[in-house]
Amino acid sequence: MPLSDDQPHTRTRLPVAEQPVHPGGGRQARPLRTLLTILAVVALLVLAISVANRGKADPSSSGSPSTDRAATTAPGPGTTAPSGQQPVTTTANGIANSFPHTDQGAQSAAANYAVALGSAEMFRTDTRHTIVATVADPTVTAGLQSRLDQAFNAETLTRFGLDGQGRAPKGLTFVSRIVPVGTRTTNTADTATKVEVWCTGLYGLAGEGSTNPVSQDWYTLTVTMRWSGNDWKLTDFSRASGPAPVPGDQQAATAQEITNAVQQFGGFRYAR
Repeated sequence: MPLSDDQPHTRTRLPVAEQPVHPGGGRQARPLRTLLTILAVVALLVLAISVANRGKADPSSSGSPSTDRAATTAPGPGTTAPSGQQPVTTTANGIANSFPHTDQGAQSAAANYAVALGSAEMFRTDTRHTIVATVADPTVTAGLQSRLDQAFNAETLTRFGLDGQGRAPKGLTFVSRIVPVGTRTTNTADTATKVEVWCTGLYGLAGEGSTNPVSQDWYTLTVTMRWSGNDWKLTDFSRASGPAPVPGDQQAATAQEITNAVQQFGGFRYAR
């Protein structure tokens, strides 16, 4: 039968040498724990030193095989990547000039000339002649002037909603602005080169009541230039449509928003 709690309890104390040891409930020996801590610290120090010395060159050998291998296998800049070179700092009639006598200099010149040739100033006779005289080689200036005067005839001006002097109707702003997307050299020599400029352009009349709203266009301008007078000068150009991307699903701006953007956002000088 079970014992009652009222019965007296008896406690037996064993001698110290005979007390049982319980491994599960005690702590590990302190010397072993200290040894493990020291080993961990040493391992971390060795790892840190090896990482710090990994990128240092061997002072006794300036051309070690590992260094040479890294130099030859490092990838160069992509052919379509921006060069990072600063654009030219000089201008003539608002158009950049004095481009370097290099392939990148030619591409920079072509991009800036594309902007000038696609500007709203090309629709007025006086400013068009100034642009052509600025960017063209003197030997072809007269021929280009005549060719462009025929292209910007009265019919062309009417199609863009302008009067015979290339002016927009009162209350409207004429927009013709070119943005180079990229350039590439297709034919180059020391004294002549041909550069293609992929462009997107904005054309039309901005403002309330416009019947010719601003729209976007994509085309490629091929610019032929000659090294003349310490600068790249235009000798010929042609234009082809595209390549055009798929139109984005974006709501068109209002007439007032486009007018504000054209009047408030300035253009750039372009450098390859």
